[in-house]
Order: sequence, then structure tokens, then C-alpha cells
Amino acid sequence: MLSTVKFARRSFTFIGSRYASTSIQADRLKVKVDHRNSPPSETEQPNLRFGHTFSDHMLKIAWKDGQGWGAPQIVPYGNLSLSPAAPALHYAVECFEGVKAYRGDDGRVRVFRPLENMRRMSNSCKVSMLPDFDQEEVLKCIKELLRVDRNWVPSAPDCSLYIRPTVIGTEPHLGVNASGEALLYVITCPVGPYFKDGGFKPVRLLADPKYVRAWPGGLGASKLGSNYGPTIAPQKEAEALGCTQILWLFGPDEQITEVGTMNMFMFWINKNNERELITPPLNGLILPGVTRRSLLELAEQWGECKVREGEFTMNDILEAKAENRLMEMFGAGTACVVSPIGSILYRGEVGFAVMCRCSQPS
Repeated sequence: MLSTVKFARRSFTFIGSRYASTSIQADRLKVKVDHRNSPPSETEQPNLRFGHTFSDHMLKIAWKDGQGWGAPQIVPYGNLSLSPAAPALHYAVECFEGVKAYRGDDGRVRVFRPLENMRRMSNSCKVSMLPDFDQEEVLKCIKELLRVDRNWVPSAPDCSLYIRPTVIGTEPHLGVNASGEALLYVITCPVGPYFKDGGFKPVRLLADPKYVRAWPGGLGASKLGSNYGPTIAPQKEAEALGCTQILWLFGPDEQITEVGTMNMFMFWINKNNERELITPPLNGLILPGVTRRSLLELAEQWGECKVREGEFTMNDILEAKAENRLMEMFGAGTACVVSPIGSILYRGEVGFAVMCRCSQPS
């Protein structure tokens, strides 16, 4: 049985005539079932490499300017047929999301806050001049995809089904322009822990101001492939130095932005002698993470410390460490969930452990 959180329907603002088109309609969904593979067993699930094993089916919905969205289709997982001139291949006209479904002890499958991801993907479509879509109708189609491939949702601890909705520009046309054709598709894969060493071990970060992920006026707040491909080379350099991820800094004061592909959190005793959980603000430099928002909401409800969205710098971390005020740092995101930070290699020279025992505020 599938379940998800129910949200009230909201109206959408469509920008320009190219968005005023036929909406996606889940009641037009066509399903072609072909269970050709066996899902990983419960003993195999914890050893799955993240993103390497895919379930039997996928969702596809095509769009064309002037015609709108076609009928949604659930079909056997397979390769896409694209023109070599598709703008997704040349100009990164695409966006994507990451959602997770979990199987509970009661056997039910629950999807974690999926409408939040749909809202974010809608915003990413707009900045890429890709067609907008009815978010709840797409969720209905995804729910049916999960019903068809429900046996692929892992039951082992720390495992889940990763859901990857994607929208790509497909019009066969060279030139930097809005794509007149697009494809929304969703694939799923059973996954274990995100990092190669398995489990949720503390990670080691490389912090160096020469690496910049996003900047004011850019698109760091959107989930676009063009934000991720350029991070691979710095990531490989970090690995060569024995680090797991990059701690992205920005500006002359070395503001903390993100860590790898995750939002960043610091738990410390601030200069006012308060226990505080702080994360960088949504100032256009970072992705508005669904896990990030959830952690902030939970921390506010618990009321055990001050919770704040605010800018902080590498110097703030160094000072807090030197003054024994730094308690813990961690990254958070859909893929990795919560990843504790064990140590930081700063500018490739100064290495220090993050987690420490701190005196409690009086």
C-alpha cells in the first residue's frame, strides 16, 4: 500500500504563453507492465552502489509547444531516443529532483515530502524556460509508478528507493533558445548509503576559497545539471587529498555555503553563549533543501537550542574550534540524509577535527 502526505491544491502562476498549455492529467496515464528483473534481496540491499541499480519501469510525459503535455506513460525502463541536437545535450537545458520512498516496519511505502520537490522542480523549469506542470498530477503518476514497482522498495535498514524526476529540452534545434519540445521522465533505483565507504561515517572536507559553487545573480538555488557537472573536477582533487567532499566557500570573507551536494549545518555555542543550530540562509547561493527545511522545523519544535538561518564564515568555524565552542557540523540532503562532518582540511594545509566536547553555556 502506498501513502504520501496530502497537501492542499494551490494555484500556479504560468509565465508567458508557452506555459499556458494542456496540463498533465493523471487520468490519461497509460501503463505497460513488464517485470523482467528481480529486485535485490534484503541481504543484498545494504551493499547496493548508489544509483547503479534501476527498477523495472519508468514514467514518461512528452510536451510540445502549442500542443501541451501528452498522455503520461509508464513503460519498461530503457534508453531514451533523442536528437543529437537536443538542447539538453548542448546547453544543459534540463533540471531534476531527488525524492525518496521508504518501506516502514508495517510494510507500507511512504514518500518523503514529495510535493516540496515538485515545487522546487517547477521553479527550476521556469529558470530553464522549460514547461511548467501540474505538480499534484505528476505526483499521482509517480505514485502509480511506485505501485507498479512496489517490490523494488527496499526493506533493509538505511535503504530506500531513490526517485529521480527529470525534465529535459528535446527539440532538435541548435541555438541558445527556449526548447519547443521537452520530456519529463522519472526513474527509480533501490539504494543503500550514499558514500562509497558505506554507513553514515563522518566525512572529511576540503575547504579552499579557490573553489566557488555559486554566486549572487546566478542559479545556485535551482537544481540544474549545470550546477553539478563542474563540481566533479574539484571533487576528484579533494579525494586525492584524502577528503570525501568539498566545503564550498564564497567571497573574500569565505562564507560557508554548501558541502558537496548537501546543505550545511553547524551546532555550536555562539558568541552570546547560546547553544545554536545555524545553517546558511536562502540568499540565492544555496539550494533550498527539503531535508534542510525539515531539520529546521524539527529543531524549532524540539526547542532545545536556538535555531537560526544566517551567514557564517570559515573564520567563525576556526574561532569556535579554538575556543572550544564547536560541537558538531553536518551536511543534509535527500541522497545522503544526514552526514556528520569529522574533519576539515583548510586550504590544503591546516587540518582539524570538527567534533569536540564543549563546555555548556551557563
